[in-house]
Amino acid sequence: MKTTYKLFLLVFIACLASILIYRFVDKAKPVNEIEDILMVQNKKELSFLSDSSSYTAENPKIILNPYDISPLTALLVFETKDLTAPTVTIIGKDKKTTITNTFTPSKKHFLPIYGLYADTNNEVLLTVNGITTKLTIQTNPLPEDFVLPSNIETSDETNNQFYFFTPSSKGYTAAYDSNGDVRWYLTENFIWDIQRLQNGHLLLSSNRLINPPYYMTGLMEIDLLGKIYYEYTLPGGYHHDVYEMDDGNLLIATDNFSDGTVEDTIVELNRASGEIVKTIDLKNIIPIKEGHNLYTTEYDWFHNNSVWYDKKTNSITLSGRHQDIVINIDYESLEINWILGDPTNWSKEFQTYFLMPVGENFEYQYAQHAAKILPNGDLFLFDNGNNRSKVEEKVSADNNYSRGVIYHIDTNNKTVEQVWQYGKEEGSDFYSPYISDVDYFDENHYMILSGGHSTINGKVNNDPAGFAHVDSLNSILIDIKNDKPVLRMEFPTNFYRTEKMDLYSSDRYFAGLGTRLGNMGETKASSKNAPILWSKEDHKIFEKYNLKIDKEVDRLVITGTFKKEDRVQVILDSFFRNKTYDIVVSKKPYTAMCVDIFNEEETKNGISVTKYINDIGFKGKYYIYLKINGTVYDLNQYIDYGSL
Repeated sequence: MKTTYKLFLLVFIACLASILIYRFVDKAKPVNEIEDILMVQNKKELSFLSDSSSYTAENPKIILNPYDISPLTALLVFETKDLTAPTVTIIGKDKKTTITNTFTPSKKHFLPIYGLYADTNNEVLLTVNGITTKLTIQTNPLPEDFVLPSNIETSDETNNQFYFFTPSSKGYTAAYDSNGDVRWYLTENFIWDIQRLQNGHLLLSSNRLINPPYYMTGLMEIDLLGKIYYEYTLPGGYHHDVYEMDDGNLLIATDNFSDGTVEDTIVELNRASGEIVKTIDLKNIIPIKEGHNLYTTEYDWFHNNSVWYDKKTNSITLSGRHQDIVINIDYESLEINWILGDPTNWSKEFQTYFLMPVGENFEYQYAQHAAKILPNGDLFLFDNGNNRSKVEEKVSADNNYSRGVIYHIDTNNKTVEQVWQYGKEEGSDFYSPYISDVDYFDENHYMILSGGHSTINGKVNNDPAGFAHVDSLNSILIDIKNDKPVLRMEFPTNFYRTEKMDLYSSDRYFAGLGTRLGNMGETKASSKNAPILWSKEDHKIFEKYNLKIDKEVDRLVITGTFKKEDRVQVILDSFFRNKTYDIVVSKKPYTAMCVDIFNEEETKNGISVTKYINDIGFKGKYYIYLKINGTVYDLNQYIDYGSL
């Protein structure tokens, strides 16, 4: 017995020694580290703001596209002896498209210039203490794939505000003036909602995925120069919509991927700390087995696509596309106040929450988006109108329509009346089976974006464009006042949201490093085991599986191409133990579903999948291995999380 024990001990010591020797003499290299957009901007700002004293109002420093992602902007830098309030004028093609802004008095001036034309030697007037200096700023052409309006109709009632769009398919986050000219755009991929915060900055999605197909790591507070002031990350990421509350906190449409469902969670995020202060799980409020329409899936049963807080009633209004309902919930108690929608497929218990239609010409909404409460308490939304039915294709796409619609809700009597709509009269050309937006400016002044129209073989498509090979895309924006369009823009693409805003707001340019708040949480390991004693080296493994490994500021990113039947794990190994993470070969890696539909090419060649492993929970040095179908491969790379 002692001999066996000694032999085992000698083998163990020998194995441990071999590991230690191997680690000291191995050829492993540190994993490639990527500088993200915030890191790059912080470095760049230090360089271009180093000196302002040598520049005057007559000869200012002009920095075109100072943060590298907003090509139609510039920054003027100069100093004056006294406190002065400079005025800049960006000359447009007419009075409506000429922009003038006066800045806060200062001695050191950093003046953002917005609204330049592309591929133009723009004329900018700088007025300081009554003296005007004419400046010229040459810009580059638009990218070749930039989307321009295919049709534009305007009236004398348009003003000098700009129409901001976020793309759903091809295109850029961009702003167009009332002539249809591009006056601002970002080269980074920011999607979902775009809105102006109370401090004048914009709020956009982050530019990093947390899970496919469109769940982002969080949100970014950014100005039109492209300068990022804050990045907010959260464990469930962000999708579709966000609402800024009076105290600055954000209500965010997010996910709880560990539950195996998506788009059924809302959180309140503290803007000052990045901490989540409230979580609303809709599975605890609404039954997931009721109210289904033709688009419902087991994991995406509700599909929340809008969030709206109403201070007067302390309630939130949410839009469940896959149940064809808009639901209003008391924000304190989380009890249901009312539900608007077709009550088909709902139990008797929940029928009591549904509003009873009254009045003439009432129509239910289907697969709706962008639900919001107006100042008078009415509900405004975009009625996509899919099938005009919950349970069957009652109306074909070529006979269907989408619309903006306003409902008056009587909470005392639990009734709903349709009081306004626009879009039905436009017919199937205005039909968008997904995305789209509405906005309220004033009584009888609204904006409607039918952003998801497409055709297949010349016929109107009844599904989101990404689900099929379409032959055309179209978006129609209508700015409508007193029931008459004052502006109409059409684009050969699909847009998610639009906002009408001034280029200049109450915001001022502030130098200083951007800040990250919040985190994406600890990535759950599938197992924690002893150190790896044996592994295989294969120099062709990177090529064979199209492997790519990068270290972002807060996570490890591993991408590869695998077949459906492959069983893949990534192993992060330290001297004394390892953490193992499953790489799910699926188009929906966040769900518990085992069935995925692969096309013939994907079955043969595999699909590209990405595993994200967040930094939280790590200290020290870890070597990276990949286990594929039972064989452990040494990738000869390591990641260092800092001292233990």
